[in-house]
Amino acid sequence: MGDPFAFVRANTLLKPPSLVPELKLHLADKAVPLWELTEEELAEKDLPPPYWAFAWAGGQALARYIIDHPEVAAGKRVLDFASGSGLVGVAALWVSAAHVVANDIDAFAIAAITLNAEANGVAGGLETVRRDMLDEPTLAADGGPLFDLVLAGDVCYELPMSNRTIGWLRRHAAAGATVLMGDPGRSYLPESGLTKLAEYMVPTPRDLEDSDLRRTIVWRVEPA
Repeated sequence: MGDPFAFVRANTLLKPPSLVPELKLHLADKAVPLWELTEEELAEKDLPPPYWAFAWAGGQALARYIIDHPEVAAGKRVLDFASGSGLVGVAALWVSAAHVVANDIDAFAIAAITLNAEANGVAGGLETVRRDMLDEPTLAADGGPLFDLVLAGDVCYELPMSNRTIGWLRRHAAAGATVLMGDPGRSYLPESGLTKLAEYMVPTPRDLEDSDLRRTIVWRVEPA
C-alpha cells in the first residue's frame, strides 16, 4: 500500500458537509471511481466502499446535534466509533471535547480523520485507533466508564455488525457513558432501547442514497 495520506489528498476536495457548514472535510464527489482507485492502490478486489470519503447522513446528524448542543461533548472524553471521515469526532473537538478517540479499521479512514482534524484546527485533541474494538471492555480500571461520551453514526446497515455494535454500545451505556447514535432508517436499527433526541433532514447525493434527503434521527442508546 502506498501513502494513505497522499491518496486522500489526491482524490478528494476540501469542502463543508451539507448539514454542517461550520466544518470542512476531504470528500469525494463520486463513490464508484474512488472505490476503483482504492482497489488499484491496494492491488485488491472486493474491498468495502470508501466510507471515509463521504459525509453520511447519520454522522452529519450527530455532528449537527453536537455543535447545536455543545454541552454534550465539551470537556468530555469521547469515542467516535467507526469514525469514517472523522466528522463526528471533529465536531466534538470543535465544541471543546477534552479528548477524542476516533476509531476505524481502514487505514485510509485513519488518514482522512487526521487530515480532517488538521483542516479544522483541532488535531491536538485527537487520537486515532485502527482496530476492531467491539470485544473490548467498556469499564476503566477504577470501575468507571472508559469514555464519557460514545458516538456512532450509520452503524446499522448490516445485520452482523449491527448486532455486535448495539450490544457493545449498550454495555458502554450501562458503564455510565452517554451513548448517541445517528441513523437515517438503516435496515437493522433496533426496535427498542433507543430514546429520540433530534431529527434532521439531511441532503444526500444520489450515488450514495436512494433519495436527495434522508430523515435522520439522533438516538440515545439505553443500557440493556
